[in-house]
Amino acid sequence: MGTPRTPLAAPPAATTTISDVAKRAGVSIKTVSRVMNNEPGVRADTRAKVLEVIAELRYRPSQSARSLAGARSFLIGLLYFDPSAAFVSGVQQGATMRCREAGYHLVVESMDNDAHDLGEQVHRMVSTLRPDGMILTPPLCDNPHVLKALHDSATPTVLVSPARQRKDMPSVRMDDVHAAEEITNLLLSLGHRRIAFIRGAADQAASALREQGFVKAMKAARVEVAPELVIDGDFRFESGVAATHQLLKLRHHPTAVFASNDDMALGVLAAAQRQGLAIPGDLAIAGFDDSPASSLVWPPLTTMRQPTLAMARAAVDLLIGTPTVEGTPGTRTTAAIQRVLPHELIVRDSTSAPARATRRPAGAWRQEE
Repeated sequence: MGTPRTPLAAPPAATTTISDVAKRAGVSIKTVSRVMNNEPGVRADTRAKVLEVIAELRYRPSQSARSLAGARSFLIGLLYFDPSAAFVSGVQQGATMRCREAGYHLVVESMDNDAHDLGEQVHRMVSTLRPDGMILTPPLCDNPHVLKALHDSATPTVLVSPARQRKDMPSVRMDDVHAAEEITNLLLSLGHRRIAFIRGAADQAASALREQGFVKAMKAARVEVAPELVIDGDFRFESGVAATHQLLKLRHHPTAVFASNDDMALGVLAAAQRQGLAIPGDLAIAGFDDSPASSLVWPPLTTMRQPTLAMARAAVDLLIGTPTVEGTPGTRTTAAIQRVLPHELIVRDSTSAPARATRRPAGAWRQEE
């Protein structure tokens, strides 16, 4: 008796091709390609029809075929080295969402900003992946070795929150100086005069910019910036705790603390509560970022909402050349466009007037529900 034969697997279903999409939509193959690549020159109703057919037929072009057809990899790189996890998470989320919408893939890499061979690492990565563009977050966006490696490889690059604008690379950022002024002015309007400030990491441009805004607002109000109330930090929770211990050793404690990011502000909150201080009566606390944790603690944290998602989406748009970005043509270009996105002051329960001070009107600041 012979061994029964294993039945042959059924042949795979026919694969949908770009020709199938073009035929069903009643357009040319070139028009379908333009829609897939977010290129201009396609009427809105035609674009909508093509996208409808693509969804209906579940058309998914192979990555290799797309690369060969358009000389693109359809990869966008995101490099980060940032102790503020909330900022990196927001940028990564925004970039991922926008890449997915545009048919690109996001490749996220962590780089040591202090590595002796950082430039070579970036060069090797670009040579291997050949991304269509790169997004740099602080402090890598200001690292000369990273910038040189990308410039030498002719890789289109967008900087997120750089220390200064460059003529050869576009950037997206918020106005850190003005945002820090707003937070400081809020504390001043509540009646605070002994306001402590906790700096961020020294190698990140935002640290100096936010301190500049703090000092500017204090001077405009003719309030002295006491040297003992300006404390070094590094954007980490632990440095907020350490700064609080240092401040509470002073003979005259501050009545308010403005920390350069939420992680440090949360460290201030934890350390102050362990010492039995009432927040905000004994000590008002403000942060910066509007990280997810800022609204989960008690009392919830007054902070500045960074447009991290919007900045990341704008960075991707600048790289892929979509016409949705103001000032860019609908082609793949990275002209030196500088975009400043709006921020928002979020007032919560961690700030109020000092226990023995008369509260001033909070003006235009809104209290979050």
